[in-house]
Amino acid sequence: MPFFDLLRLAFRNLREAKLRATLTSMGVIVGVAVIVTMVSFGLGLQRNMLSRFRALDLFNEMRVFGKNVFAMAAAGGNQNSARRGENTNDRRGPSFKPDKEPTRILDDAAISEISKIPGVAYIEPSLSIFTYVRVNGHSQIESIGGASVPNASSRFKDFKAGHMISSPDADEAVVKDTFARDFGFDKPEDAIGKTIEFLAAPKETAAQQETKKQKSAEEEPPGFFGLPMDQGSSTDNGNGELVAKSFRIVGVVNTEIKEGTGQGGLRGLLPDARIYVTLKAAREWSNEHRGPMGMVALALARQSGSMGQADSEGYDSAVVRVTDPVVMTEVRRQLTEKGFGSFSIVDQLDQIRTVFLIIDSVLGLLGGISLLVASFGIANTMIMSILERTREIGIMKAIGAEDREIKLIFFFEAAVIGLTGGVIGSLAAWGIDAVANRMAYRFILKPQGGSFVDFFFLPPYLWLGAIAFALSVSILAALYPAARAARIDPVRALRHD
Repeated sequence: MPFFDLLRLAFRNLREAKLRATLTSMGVIVGVAVIVTMVSFGLGLQRNMLSRFRALDLFNEMRVFGKNVFAMAAAGGNQNSARRGENTNDRRGPSFKPDKEPTRILDDAAISEISKIPGVAYIEPSLSIFTYVRVNGHSQIESIGGASVPNASSRFKDFKAGHMISSPDADEAVVKDTFARDFGFDKPEDAIGKTIEFLAAPKETAAQQETKKQKSAEEEPPGFFGLPMDQGSSTDNGNGELVAKSFRIVGVVNTEIKEGTGQGGLRGLLPDARIYVTLKAAREWSNEHRGPMGMVALALARQSGSMGQADSEGYDSAVVRVTDPVVMTEVRRQLTEKGFGSFSIVDQLDQIRTVFLIIDSVLGLLGGISLLVASFGIANTMIMSILERTREIGIMKAIGAEDREIKLIFFFEAAVIGLTGGVIGSLAAWGIDAVANRMAYRFILKPQGGSFVDFFFLPPYLWLGAIAFALSVSILAALYPAARAARIDPVRALRHD
């Protein structure tokens, strides 16, 4: 029997039982729609996350770590406890850990050496400090970061006002828009040109330290029952003067989130700070006004021999940008050979993909259950069709129809149901995705000031695969009914009422 004759016969048989065929197709439609909708939701979440990472410039950068002074001070002790003394502004966190413990100091010579590795576009040392700052009549503790000048980091591409620091030796600063707002500037432009001061307590000279020792050695004046009579003898150690370093604000960085995924906000792996000055100025301030913990750690590191008396303590970390994510693996291999540790968001991608693979599998399994139920409906429809067409099948076999052709008729009927259900189910899933996106934006994101987010991702391979899956399930469901129809005895079938 020709192919088109088989197809025409299958359509005729389905038209004769329109209601039953429609209800059976509805089961396939629901199953396919559920599968496509659920899996597209998982794919949408994964795409949104990866696009966010890409927009935040995290795939082209890595953090490289060297031995820090706190780890060297803990030589022979617990290295993990040494981490407690690190700068709390370091964005390493639980997941920002190097792939291996570094064995070299990340000093200027190391920075120059790393910059010459093939595939490295630039390297940005990370230096963060905390100190009191004063500007526009306000004073409070702020985080300060050192930035290389000129600077190719994407963080300094978008300014609300002003521009980047002009030269490596300039006493200039750029601040975040949140800093300008918190310090009383009505508009970002108002902060441009204003003076910002870094404040610190004055250091005691050798003569002042000697005078203090002599005073402490003197006996307290006699008092009444041992209590001092002179309440005016103050314990004030200074005259209230502060050491101040002045910078001129030349730029206000834009960190506002704009419409669209990953637009605005912090970019790259450079540690966050509210104020940025030149790397040279930040290094000088850090060395001149080192905190007590830092001074003790530096002394211990030199006493233990982990660090020479003339050695520089270097940087705790730096941000390395590669020319292409493809060379990331080779650059990290060379960093490891040179004795440095590194971290890249790419390390987490395999784990992220595994998590989303599990999520997509679970969602697809839930949808597959409904399609499995629909396959029972297809099998039931085919069996009922056999009972109703037993005499017809007997006549066909009596005039020369082969068992293979009888099977093909039922396979074609099941394929038509599966194909129709798969196509309509995919279209229904597309409509459900569109409506769900609009409703989520209208009732959830928009009231909270959020931008539109496409929660679903429906690539061609998903809906094409869903149609093929529905077609396969339908044909499998028709295996038993088709085999049963082919086994009908034509003599008994002709006598069937």
